[in-house]
Amino acid sequence: MSDGLGTGIWGLVALAAIAIVAVLVLMARRGGGRGTESGDLLARVYVMMERDSSARQADAEAQRTRLDQLRGETADRLALMAQSLTRDLAEARVRQSEALREMAESSARQLEAIRATVDERLHEAVERQMQTSFQRVLEQFTAMQKAMGEVSAMTAQIGDLKRLFSNVKTRGGWGEAQLRAILDDVLPPGAYEANCRLREGSAEVVEFAVRMPVRATTPPLLAIDSKFPTEAYERLLDAVDRVDAEAERAARRALETTLKIEARKIASKYIVPPVTVEFAVLYLPTDGLYAEIARIPGLVDEIGRTCRVMIMGPGLLPAMLRTIHLGYVTMALEERTDGIARLLGATRQEMLRMDGVLERLARNASAMSSSIDEARRRTRVVAKQLRGLDGIDAAAAPAVDEGATERGETEFNGA
Repeated sequence: MSDGLGTGIWGLVALAAIAIVAVLVLMARRGGGRGTESGDLLARVYVMMERDSSARQADAEAQRTRLDQLRGETADRLALMAQSLTRDLAEARVRQSEALREMAESSARQLEAIRATVDERLHEAVERQMQTSFQRVLEQFTAMQKAMGEVSAMTAQIGDLKRLFSNVKTRGGWGEAQLRAILDDVLPPGAYEANCRLREGSAEVVEFAVRMPVRATTPPLLAIDSKFPTEAYERLLDAVDRVDAEAERAARRALETTLKIEARKIASKYIVPPVTVEFAVLYLPTDGLYAEIARIPGLVDEIGRTCRVMIMGPGLLPAMLRTIHLGYVTMALEERTDGIARLLGATRQEMLRMDGVLERLARNASAMSSSIDEARRRTRVVAKQLRGLDGIDAAAAPAVDEGATERGETEFNGA
């Protein structure tokens, strides 16, 4: 770079010299008389140019020598730098490889620790899950065994129920017990009679007779009889399960006939006005049986119209009994209202007597007030006279002992 700069400088100097020579040649041509001087001048210029050229060459050689030295020094320095860089890079590679090896070993150790932890936790979770699943299986198996035992017990109970309901007397007793429980739950104590005879001299007794809430010496009774036509109902259910339409129609007709016969019996035996009301109740112990009866078109209305017997199940009878209970509540409220009216009448008489007593007391109080006013007036007159007497005594005997005076006043006031 320095060599190029020196060459450029010397080129500029050469161009300047050529320009000077050209100027001198022009001057020589114009000044013809001075040709010799111009020649000398040119010779001197040429000599100077030769010197400059020699000096320039020597300087160039010196600069080239210095450049060669600088190149050698630079090459040596670059070699040293390259060797240093190579050594540093080798050391850096060694350190980097060692660091990478240490990192790899540390990562391997951490991965091994993580793998061991994950395996341990996974093993624990699997064992816990297996224990939980096994426990659930055991619980479900135990519950299944318990359910199977309950099913077996239920099957035995169903067999017992079948044997129980196969007996007409036992079946009637079950319906009667259920009806009694409903009556005890809804009606107040003493509101019904069990096994009541409605006609004198008759052997017929109704299961339950409810006293109606009316004001009478002997209130009328409502007869309630329980019926459970199991055979016809079971035939109907069996026909429905077998999807036998003809058998289902025949079972419904048989159930309808049985129910009409029982309703006529109840009407002839247990509707006895005025001992009873104008209707009776036929109670069916199950809602399923009542639903099948209600599905027969017009049967409930026909029995109610012709036999004056209301058909009810466990869902309807409590509603009617609550209505009767409300009548008892109304009667109790009326009785309490009458008692309150009597109490208010007696209180009014007492208040009138108290008004007379207060009037006499007011008259006595008025007379007493007049007597008190007269006594106070007389007292003021006596006090005024006594004050005059005190003034005369003070003028006659100024040396009287004040204590004696006070004692005399106290004795006088006491008197």
